[in-house]
Amino acid sequence: MLLHIVARGKIGRSPEAELVERYLGRLSWATKVTELPESGGKVPPRPASGALILLDEKGDNLSSMELAGRLERWRDGGAREAQFRIGGADGFGDAERAEADLIISFGRATWPHLMARAMLAEQLWRAASILANHPYHREG
Repeated sequence: MLLHIVARGKIGRSPEAELVERYLGRLSWATKVTELPESGGKVPPRPASGALILLDEKGDNLSSMELAGRLERWRDGGAREAQFRIGGADGFGDAERAEADLIISFGRATWPHLMARAMLAEQLWRAASILANHPYHREG
């Protein structure tokens, strides 16, 4: 299953970009990153065979194990893509939220978009590690 991150803003050459590359590079799953301008631009369509996940402050605060479980169900159910969208400064509208299969949050704090991208990459790597029974993750 393809893990596709669609994010507003350019990450360029930055410490956050290095973190994203580091974690996505460790994944055995296929990955793709699509960058959009801060506003406008063509958002990739919702995956025909897959899941649409929004990162939004109004979303659910899932544990790493819960995220891994969702990815596992989608993968084993035949999903070809899990598309993770990180919105602009104003977040997502009601119509976009209604279209999503899952809306997740990294807590109530406000995070810069570049950090959210790095944290998502780490959580995707962690979820794949959990599903591979890698001993690194410790639930606690």
